[in-house]
Amino acid sequence: MCIRWSISASKFRPILLSSSPCWQQARHRQSISRQAGKPLAIGGFLRSILGGRTPTPSARAHLSATDLPAAIYAVGDIHGCLPLLHLLHEQIFADAAGIADEKWIVYLGDYVDRGPNSAGVLDALLAPLPTGFRRIALAGNHEVMMLNFLDHPARNASWLQFGGPETLASYGLDVKSLLALPERQRIAHLQSHIPEEHVDFLATLPLTLSAPGLVFVHAGLRPGIAVAAQAEDDALWIRNDFFSAPPRHDLLVVHGHTPAKDPVVAPGRICVDTGAFATGLLTAVKITAAEPPHFISVAVPTSPL
Repeated sequence: MCIRWSISASKFRPILLSSSPCWQQARHRQSISRQAGKPLAIGGFLRSILGGRTPTPSARAHLSATDLPAAIYAVGDIHGCLPLLHLLHEQIFADAAGIADEKWIVYLGDYVDRGPNSAGVLDALLAPLPTGFRRIALAGNHEVMMLNFLDHPARNASWLQFGGPETLASYGLDVKSLLALPERQRIAHLQSHIPEEHVDFLATLPLTLSAPGLVFVHAGLRPGIAVAAQAEDDALWIRNDFFSAPPRHDLLVVHGHTPAKDPVVAPGRICVDTGAFATGLLTAVKITAAEPPHFISVAVPTSPL
C-alpha cells in the first residue's frame, strides 16, 4: 500500500490509497514540504489519462483537513498567465492583511499550457509565500498531459493540440525542431531545458483537498462515489455528469476546468475558471466560516510585470 502524508500532521491526515506500486516515487526525487508557504508535493500520477477504460482509483493523494484556517483563497486555472498570477497574489495578500491566523491559497490545477509563460508560473508556485500563508497546489489535466509527453514525446501526442507548444516555448523549446529529433534525443533535449524541480512538482501534486464542508478539485466529482475513491480521470476531466447531479449534502465543491466569463455559483459548487488565457481575467474565491464566498478577480495589466 502507498500512504501519502499531508503537509501538517496536526491538520491533515494520511489517506490510504490503492495497492498499485508507487513507481513514481522511485523515478522522481520527492520535494515534499511541510512548512507554511511552501508548495505541497505528494503522491504520484497515472501514466495514461485518455481512452475509454474503466476508471481506476487515483495514484495521487486525496488530502483531508480536520480544521479550517481563518481564510481559504481558491485560485482558478492560470494557464501560463504569469502577470495575472502576480496581480492576483497582490490582491490576495492585501485582502488578507487584517487576518492574523493561518490562510491557505489552494490552486485548482492547470498551471501550464495555452498562455505564454508556463515555466514562469511554475517558478512562482515554487517560491515561498509570505508568513501566515500555506500553499496547496492540486493537479489539473494539463499537468498530467504534460508529464505524459515528457515520458513519451510522440509526434502525435494529444498534448500538442492542447497548449503544449506554448509551454515548450516558455522553456526555450521549438516544437518543430524538437519533433524532428529521434525520440531518445527528444527526451534528452526536454530534460536539458525543463528543470527537474518543475517535473517533480507536477508529478507529485495531490488530486483533491477536503475540509469541513468543502472539497477542492480541478474538474469535479463523480456522483455517488466518496471523495477519497474518486478516479483521477473524473477529478481531472469530468463535466456534464458532475454538473447535472444533485448537490452533495452539506458539501460545497470548489473547482475549475470549465471556463466562463464570470465565476459560476450553482447548487453545491463554485467554479472559478474564468479562462485567463482567453479572457485576460484570473479569479479566486475567498471562503471563510463567517462570511459568504467572495470573489477576487484581476485583469490583464496595461504593462508587463
